[in-house]
Amino acid sequence: MFSKEVFGQRLRQLRQESKLSLEQLGKKIGVAKQTVGHWETGYRLPPLDVAVVLADFFDVSLDYLVGRSDDPRRH
Repeated sequence: MFSKEVFGQRLRQLRQESKLSLEQLGKKIGVAKQTVGHWETGYRLPPLDVAVVLADFFDVSLDYLVGRSDDPRRH
């Protein structure tokens, strides 16, 4: 099942593991740092096309990013 909380936690973890600030990630995908912060806190969710961009950027599956799988590998 999709979980805003899991999505936010995983996005934050991936961003921090990549040593990126909110601002740096935002610039790389074309959104404001506040937007990334809202996604990480679960206040808002990105549109599907942006979620796909995030999964591709971090080289993880979309299912992993949204909490439908615990396996980050793409299939």
